[in-house]
Amino acid sequence: MIFKKKRKVFCTGQNKTGTTTLTAVLRSLGYRIGDQAKGELLLKEWAVRDFSNIIKLCKTADAFQDIPFSNDFTYTVLDHAFPKSKFILTIRNNKDEWYESLTRFHTKIIGKNRLPTAKDLQAFEYRYKGFLWDAQVAKYGIDETTLYDYKTYTDQYEMHNARVREYFKYRPNDLLVLNVSDDDAMEKLYTFLSIPYHGEKMPHLNKSK
Repeated sequence: MIFKKKRKVFCTGQNKTGTTTLTAVLRSLGYRIGDQAKGELLLKEWAVRDFSNIIKLCKTADAFQDIPFSNDFTYTVLDHAFPKSKFILTIRNNKDEWYESLTRFHTKIIGKNRLPTAKDLQAFEYRYKGFLWDAQVAKYGIDETTLYDYKTYTDQYEMHNARVREYFKYRPNDLLVLNVSDDDAMEKLYTFLSIPYHGEKMPHLNKSK
């Protein structure tokens, strides 16, 4: 069933926090989902804080997720560019669960049955050759010696979540913090989007196990 949409929806949650699941639900509700490939290809513009093309992309659809929308600063710019938008911060149960999911997923997509090296990421073809490496550098500030460093990654994960919460601290109607594995996740989402809830359950997609 398609519902009338009043606001754009931006998912500010980090990759591997249920963003694929959230996107599927939003699509089922009639939201036009932004082109993820086009968004990810704006990584280098995000890195120099040039949001002009990111804003242009946001005029093409109703809902957006993953890079660059899961990166810091983007939500503050889009909050001003698109007043009255809705923001959803997807989270995992804890930082360890998130880190394990991220590293497991990267191990899976590289396909060498081990944690990828810097050279693996630099040679991997996704969006363009080396995109995965560029994304790690831009988001986590790593180099070849700190790739997948537990503290570096989990600190960034927790700081990002804290910054999003702090930014919307006095605006509870504009931010939903959502763990898609919670039993009441779908009810929380529907309520946040002002959609009648009739017992629907959250699907669970793109698991990295």
